[in-house]
Amino acid sequence: MFEAIKNFANQFAYEPKIENIDALKSADKFLVIGMGGSHLAADLLKVWDPSFDIIIHQDYKLPSLPEGVLKDRLIILSSYSGNTEETLSAFEEADAKNLPLAIISIGGKLLELAKKNKLPYVQMPNTGIQPRSAIGFNLMALLRIMNLERAITEARQISSILKPLQFEVEGRELAKRLNNFVPIIYSSLRNFPIAYNWKIKFNETSKIPAFYNVFPELNHNEMAGFDANNDTEILSKNFYFLLLEDKNDTPKIKKRMKTLAKLYRDHNLKIEFIKLVDSNNIFYKIFSSLILSDWTAYYIAKSYGVESEQVPMVEEFKKLI
Repeated sequence: MFEAIKNFANQFAYEPKIENIDALKSADKFLVIGMGGSHLAADLLKVWDPSFDIIIHQDYKLPSLPEGVLKDRLIILSSYSGNTEETLSAFEEADAKNLPLAIISIGGKLLELAKKNKLPYVQMPNTGIQPRSAIGFNLMALLRIMNLERAITEARQISSILKPLQFEVEGRELAKRLNNFVPIIYSSLRNFPIAYNWKIKFNETSKIPAFYNVFPELNHNEMAGFDANNDTEILSKNFYFLLLEDKNDTPKIKKRMKTLAKLYRDHNLKIEFIKLVDSNNIFYKIFSSLILSDWTAYYIAKSYGVESEQVPMVEEFKKLI
């Protein structure tokens, strides 16, 4: 896991090749279907550009949308292994309806189907890392299929400007503060994919529970659950709140964050702000934060003596079903 984090920036130098490119539908609206780490890059495109017209589906089959909407979009099936049963079920339905498709994978059944049916696909490099660690490869593949040249240019800069080792010490120190706590990550709605990625790193790398929520919605419900009294404070004392602070959040969201932080501290809850890097390159803001989450999760795993890369419970569950 250490090497995967240290070398992460190199993924943005990857130049995907689209096979069967003549069959690729030109589109400016997209539906990305994927599970687990295979949809994380697509999520982050909404941070890069909130107006970007993309629907992300994390379930079996196609989403319940009008046929006209489905036909108007390029449907991108993303499965790191190529064997994700939910994504394969979406392929079957989309293929039966003759909808425009593109495939992203390292191999497996999905890639076999793409080759058999002469569909456009990108075969990502199989470097042996986990899907959550291959988000750079996945992003570059997505951007190439979507033909987003400006985004490709910005993302490719990450290979030279992101220095993962610069965030290691900060991540190790944060891991110490989080020891014996359950992290809860809060962010603005725009940045929820970043908060969600933090949660995923804690779940899969550290093997600990972790949760996330967004402003302003959490101010209307979740925070009431931490208004502890003598009988319920035992339920709250093991949580540690991380607020992702973004200079570009609206003044109202910033005010809500600061007000909540004071309120939680007054209730003796552990809370701290994690500043997102202020950069003209939105991808740098995103991935510098995610590298920090990687190091934090990695050192939490070490502190608990757990293996940080593999996800044995996920594999066990797959066998059981």
